[in-house]
Amino acid sequence: MNADDLRAKLIRNLDAVPLSPYERAPRYASRTGDLTARDGRQLGASIDIVPPGMRGCPYHFHWGDEEMFVILAGDATLRVAGELLAVKAGDVISIPAGPDYPHQLINTGSSELKVLSISTQQRPEICEYPDSGKLAAFPGPRGQSLIQRHGESLDYWDGEP
Repeated sequence: MNADDLRAKLIRNLDAVPLSPYERAPRYASRTGDLTARDGRQLGASIDIVPPGMRGCPYHFHWGDEEMFVILAGDATLRVAGELLAVKAGDVISIPAGPDYPHQLINTGSSELKVLSISTQQRPEICEYPDSGKLAAFPGPRGQSLIQRHGESLDYWDGEP
């Protein structure tokens, strides 16, 4: 593999990665860009830019993935385990897997919140959303998911001969 191929495979620049909108008005809005390839690696990263007053994603926790957030710019509130904690540029947040640490970042500042998000990439993975009572199963590569609520599941024997 030559140097150009290695650079393309291994290096991303925070300010040059293409950003995609991730929105659901009136609470959720961000621009997000993947910094790592989705090729079965055990560690992933993205850049997330959240406008003032918005949240990047719903309050949730992962059963398998651990997450780390590095606040690169802005001020925010970390909603975690039922508490609200102020965070600012330079703070590093480490979230263990499991139900004790549901979490969400809320941009409570007056400028854009810029966050480097790093996580393990466990697959299969289960994510739960306490506010809505949803469960999400991620069996394989990013993009594949099954989302439903507790109590709305099928019987184990449903559809079996």
